[in-house]
Amino acid sequence: MPDRSRRIHAAGAGLLAVLLLAACRESGGEGEYFEISGKLFEFNYRLGIATYVVTLNPLQPVADGQTAVVSFQDPAGGDPIEVKQRIWPKLGHVTLTSPPLTCVTTGIPYAVAIRIVDEDGRVLQEIDTTMTSSLDQSILPDRPLVIGPVYELNPDLEGHPDGKRDDQAATVCPPKA
Repeated sequence: MPDRSRRIHAAGAGLLAVLLLAACRESGGEGEYFEISGKLFEFNYRLGIATYVVTLNPLQPVADGQTAVVSFQDPAGGDPIEVKQRIWPKLGHVTLTSPPLTCVTTGIPYAVAIRIVDEDGRVLQEIDTTMTSSLDQSILPDRPLVIGPVYELNPDLEGHPDGKRDDQAATVCPPKA
């Protein structure tokens, strides 16, 4: 009987430790509304575009009227690309996507700054991160391989199955660091 009592106490202590760890893990720091759960460069070969994609998970209930304001470093140089996106309270996560990019280069860390603002424009949280691509944008075709709602072959690429046109003006990108 003493062995059974020890096993029950040990199991209870283990369960209590797991619950305490889970409670600590779920509670975000003061003022933390979201955490980054994923980030990547999406290369869509069919459409010939590259985009930033960042996914956020809420750490506490989302209030109506919150907005994510994202500043993506432009790989082609120039001013950052700013995207504003409303955050819907009932969604389990938020996906933030940039417009199509040019000049994405392998191994260069690009800055991404995310601000969560309330409906009055007050900043609730700031998240700064970097993203580094494992691919170079030169792998993409010069133009979309398909067009239209039924993905018809792009007639501009007839005779160019690799999607590269000889007459395509080269995009001038910043030199690699």
